[in-house]
Amino acid sequence: MAAIDVRDITQRYRERTAVAGVRLTVAEGETHGLLGRNGAGKTTLVETIAGLRKPSSGAVRVLGLDPFTDRNRVRAVLGVQLQSNDLHTALTVAELVDLFASFHRRPADRDALVRAVGLHEHRRVRYERLSGGQQQRLSVVLALIGSPRVVLLDELTTGLDPDARRTVWRLIEGLRADGVTILLISHHMDEVHRLCDRVTVLDRGSVVATGTPDSLITDAGLRGDHRATLEDAFLTLTERSSA
Repeated sequence: MAAIDVRDITQRYRERTAVAGVRLTVAEGETHGLLGRNGAGKTTLVETIAGLRKPSSGAVRVLGLDPFTDRNRVRAVLGVQLQSNDLHTALTVAELVDLFASFHRRPADRDALVRAVGLHEHRRVRYERLSGGQQQRLSVVLALIGSPRVVLLDELTTGLDPDARRTVWRLIEGLRADGVTILLISHHMDEVHRLCDRVTVLDRGSVVATGTPDSLITDAGLRGDHRATLEDAFLTLTERSSA
């Protein structure tokens, strides 16, 4: 059984189609990257998988469950970190972590998670007083506090300095080792190449390529260039689809 199964999802907003007939399968224990330009439909797709946006057509399953009809069961196995959130700014880091932990029957070790992202010394700081990077790291903790089997991470390390990025990478690598399924949206090609088993490239709401980072470089016709990177492959594949 696939951990994430997206079946011909289309998402329309009035006259605009944000996602068009997308098919995506992520195996249990896989870390899967999602690449695309701004407006390619990445966040819309993740929000649909999370059950936050009902698709115009198509279906989604998370560990065989429908996120729109099996909401509570999906919430028990799914962790979600989005670009934007609506957190109570007057609460401290510790209070927010305790609040989110209370939603789950078997929460993860709160102190260990907070330490893992470097926020232990800020646990008594109110959310509104955290820097943007610290808020981002806290959002990762809140996504993982329920010990989810599947995690959706949207721009995981945006706004983080290099040291903080590597701290979060180590956390994600630990999740991979534990068999957690991860769908990762990122603009950082080095991050995707390092962390992801496979990658899907979206362009204008449609899938243009799926494969391992190295196979995408081959598909883009760049294998003969030993200096070619995943970013080179991404640019070639999206330019080709737009031609």
